[in-house]
Amino acid sequence: MSFFSKNLPYLLAGISVGGQYALIAIGYTMVYGILRLINFAHGDIFTVAGLVMIYASTVLPLYVSIPLTLVVTVILGVIVERAAYRPLRSAPRMSVMISAIGVSYLLQNLALYITGGLAKTYPAIPFISNTITIGPATTKVVTIVTPVLTIILVVLLMQLIHHTKIGMAMRSVANDFETSRLMGIKVDNVISMTFIIGSFLAAMGSLLYFTNYPSVVPTSGAMPGLKAFVAAVFGGIGSIPGAVIGAFLIGISENIIKGLGWTTFSDAFTFALLIVVLIFRPTGLFGEGAKDKV
Repeated sequence: MSFFSKNLPYLLAGISVGGQYALIAIGYTMVYGILRLINFAHGDIFTVAGLVMIYASTVLPLYVSIPLTLVVTVILGVIVERAAYRPLRSAPRMSVMISAIGVSYLLQNLALYITGGLAKTYPAIPFISNTITIGPATTKVVTIVTPVLTIILVVLLMQLIHHTKIGMAMRSVANDFETSRLMGIKVDNVISMTFIIGSFLAAMGSLLYFTNYPSVVPTSGAMPGLKAFVAAVFGGIGSIPGAVIGAFLIGISENIIKGLGWTTFSDAFTFALLIVVLIFRPTGLFGEGAKDKV
């Protein structure tokens, strides 16, 4: 068996998980681009989306559960922004960071209380949960759907940012927060929209991720969230294309490492790669001097 045939399942898995990391990473990079804030609670919002889907699907059909999950996750993102971040808009950066960490632990502990700490099984979503054979590899349809859906969502997001009024406002606020306020831009509305988009993409990422990894615990979003943050930094925090490319590179790299039999080191490789990139390019791959960061 050739090297390519042997590692094709890992390559496909890497592309799939890379797309899922990308959807989470966009939330990190957009919030940072506007607020210069690392939303440490973003991975936990991803977890909550998974749990909402599990509980909703027990009493509602999937065609209702999926939209409900997206809506509840978006509402949660807006509540987090208004309750934990908006009151600290003029506070020192450290205060906002501590608030973000506090929200993260709050969401984790609420999830722990609700689930009792027991792993919950994610429902099988028709079609994308089906098995498909590609050459010598057998995988789920979600593995193929994820990169395609990720690219479509990113293209739509870039169109929104560059060709709509709210997108123009986002770019303005990202470029100069105070001047945008003086120019009459409703900065709070722009920030809320940023959290809406980020939470929506995190919910989409959870649908795809937990279809592949169907066991959900209160800390399920911790490692994907951390790797998505690494992807955002790797690509250049504040750059959406950078976050997406960084996420795909990390997803593919860690799965190829697993294919080589070094599963124990796959996570360590991700962070070692980040260190190397930041040593030689501290702003990340695409993070230098871009005016249109969101």
